[in-house]
Amino acid sequence: MMKKSWEVRSGDREVLLDLDARGEAHTTDGYGSLQNGDFFPLRCFSAAASKCHVHGDDPINLHCMTRDNQAVSKMGNHFRDGRTKIDFVLVWEIRSRGKQRGKGKSNGNCEDGESAQQAEWRDKFVQNLQSAGLLLEKEESANEKKTIHFLKVSAPWDVLVYYAEELCLRAPLQAQQHLDLNTSSVVLRRLCVPNIMMESVPNRPLDYYTCAFRKSKMNRFLGSEDQDSYFTNTQRHQVVYEILARTVYGKRKRTEVGVDRLVNEGAYTAAYPLHEGPFKLPSHEIHADELNQRQVLHYYWARWCKWFKYQPLDHIREYFGEKIALYFAWLGFYTAWLLPAAIVGTLVFVSGVMSMDTNTPAEDICTSGAKYPMCPLCKTCDAWNMSDICTMAKLGYLFDHPGTVLFSVFMSFWAVTFLEFWKRKMATLAHHWDCMDFHEEEERPRPEFAATAPTVEENPVTGVKEPYFPEKTRLSRMFTGSMVIVLMLCVVIIFLVTVVMCRGVISVMMYQSGSPVLRTEAGTIANICSSIVNLGFILVMGQVYTALAEQLTKWEMHRTQTQHDNAFTLKVFIFQFVNFYSSPFYVAFFKGRFVGYPTNYGTLFGMRNEDCGPGGCLIELAEQLFIIMVGKQLINNIQEFIIPKVKAWRQKRTLASVLGDNEQDEPRLWEEDYKLVPCGGLFEEYLEMVLQFGFITIFVAAFPLAPLFALLNNWVEIRLDAHKFVCEYRRPVAERAQNIGVWFNILEALSHLSVIANAFLIAFTSDFLPRLLYQYKFRNDLNGYVNFTLAYAPLNYTDYPRCRYKAFRDNDGMYTLFYWELLAVRLGFIIAFEHVVFFVLRAIDWIVPDVPESLELKIKRERYLAKQALAENQEALLQATRPLD
Repeated sequence: MMKKSWEVRSGDREVLLDLDARGEAHTTDGYGSLQNGDFFPLRCFSAAASKCHVHGDDPINLHCMTRDNQAVSKMGNHFRDGRTKIDFVLVWEIRSRGKQRGKGKSNGNCEDGESAQQAEWRDKFVQNLQSAGLLLEKEESANEKKTIHFLKVSAPWDVLVYYAEELCLRAPLQAQQHLDLNTSSVVLRRLCVPNIMMESVPNRPLDYYTCAFRKSKMNRFLGSEDQDSYFTNTQRHQVVYEILARTVYGKRKRTEVGVDRLVNEGAYTAAYPLHEGPFKLPSHEIHADELNQRQVLHYYWARWCKWFKYQPLDHIREYFGEKIALYFAWLGFYTAWLLPAAIVGTLVFVSGVMSMDTNTPAEDICTSGAKYPMCPLCKTCDAWNMSDICTMAKLGYLFDHPGTVLFSVFMSFWAVTFLEFWKRKMATLAHHWDCMDFHEEEERPRPEFAATAPTVEENPVTGVKEPYFPEKTRLSRMFTGSMVIVLMLCVVIIFLVTVVMCRGVISVMMYQSGSPVLRTEAGTIANICSSIVNLGFILVMGQVYTALAEQLTKWEMHRTQTQHDNAFTLKVFIFQFVNFYSSPFYVAFFKGRFVGYPTNYGTLFGMRNEDCGPGGCLIELAEQLFIIMVGKQLINNIQEFIIPKVKAWRQKRTLASVLGDNEQDEPRLWEEDYKLVPCGGLFEEYLEMVLQFGFITIFVAAFPLAPLFALLNNWVEIRLDAHKFVCEYRRPVAERAQNIGVWFNILEALSHLSVIANAFLIAFTSDFLPRLLYQYKFRNDLNGYVNFTLAYAPLNYTDYPRCRYKAFRDNDGMYTLFYWELLAVRLGFIIAFEHVVFFVLRAIDWIVPDVPESLELKIKRERYLAKQALAENQEALLQATRPLD
């Protein structure tokens, strides 16, 4: 194995951090470097390098002959010296072990199967990492076909201190009592009720009042005397990643900068921070406080038996960073709020089951016999009796009774209230995790953008030259991309029309089969079959369009990763919204509206337009929602469970073949982590939950059990995601964030849309308002209501004279006065419903502050302590704040 590490003397490191100490001029034409293009000068390492011996021509093959560098047997996340922590690992693979070296001249690290350009980039990148003050050590594993190189990277204390100030890391000033972030825990404690969801998790991170780190105020920060543990492992790898992302490896004019672009170019196959160790508990007995962070997360969070326990959010944040912790905090908060919605929805459904026998219209249908002969449903069909649909009429009442109307009103308030209280929760977490004042620094251009941008121009904010793409060209590409989106949406609509026609064909085939059962259930069978086909199309088109949207977003050349992610998220969500919701929207608001009447039926491509089934459109909508929503959840959970395991198995198999006989009894962490699957990010996780949120809010009037299925799914989803991040993914780079980003705006839009959609669903799709108006004008007991809703076929309809069809029309096919009265009631209900809900929303927004009052006091206290700690003259500050006599 080859190795490089060195120790830099304290005096040299002071010079290292003070770049201007010797009056060196700094250029401003570089991009992505530490101070407008200047890295730590290599002269700072001359003293250290003079103590070392260079082996061969490999720039990493530097071996320092000091007593601290003697090889030790200690494995884990340390260098061979057993003391230097591994903060990051860079990996590259080479297919052949044979070196291509000329006489007396090295060809870098270029080996068979690898381009000389990649080796040159790596060499320069490593040299610049050395100049930046990072400690490096190299390992390799090989067989006759492939060599895998592992470059271990560590940041010494002085580099950490320098970057802690530059990155505005938070420094602890004073310990404070742990917050109880679970509202239910506070309520149960006040009621003196045992809380089975509470569990004591060991090694909980301490909570502090903090302020921005300053090297000059180091002695005022808690724990600053302990250099080994002052910075957490997460903070250490954040600092190292910042250096890796800024380091130049090629020509600055081409913006050949950063490890991400090197990975994209194939010079490195992976770059990742190490996990804290194995996630499995050791075979021998061990005290809980001796577990590493990964073991704590696995044992107390990622196991299935912990499904009813609170999530250890502080531990998640400490290990994965704020961005991932906020996702799990939101998912847990959303799941907790689903519990009352699921309970109310289940009660509404049960009440519908218990009151089925009291449904007067359904009883009238079941006892009608041949009283209501109905007009044929197709050209080749026969007439049928209303009593044939007795079962469907009773089942339809489960999804269309007064309880479902009240439940849709409840869910409209639930959606907007949930988001208001999440804003409070989000503010509390942002302060608790020291992210409330966090704003992303001027972002570097994306590696792909830097690689393909046609020109380089000076950034007006930073003064640094960086890649540039003309805004006018980007806008034209975005317009072209939007046309592609419209085209894909048209494909979805075309397939929807195809499914509608297929459903009509299946219905006709069922009616012509001659079987009484198939004739009665023809509409239901056709609806279920078409919904299954629709689900398959939705999933396939979702995968196709996601890949297309990714290519379109790259083609649009967005400068920063945030801009790229937002554009990609918007594209995919718009498409998936239409993809998933187009069929339910059609059933809820369009099906049965353009049927016409005998002698004047509406047609589409020669086929009669669809009418609602015997139980009404709401029961068909419920069937579609159940198949699409629950089917999607099942398929996604199966994929999330199987696909990472298959990928990890393939990765382990590949690495095992390389290790061969060199595999040690005690596996090395950098190799074990390389066997894991690269983290896929949070986009798919958020998208799945946001689409679910739309299902349970927009169409809840038709499917009161939707929140229950969502709750059951989310209990599984939390543990699946936890297991993936802890056990199957490589450790992602911790990212700071103070909110869930653009997803909150999408949730707000869905909550507002749900209010309007539920208003229209109750008004035009449900029979609630027609029954209510009939009770008001005619009979309160609804006797005669079925006969009142059935019109007679026009006199010139000779095929089946005097047959009936459902509509408020007279014998000539014209709308009756009751229809126009009902239309006025429907429009009035929509206006009243939406105004009341939005007024209550504004009232809640005004009454419930985004930042709790108790949190405001803590913020003021923290700012006072920060001002006191960072004051140049504490005595003067105390004198100024002392009250006058």
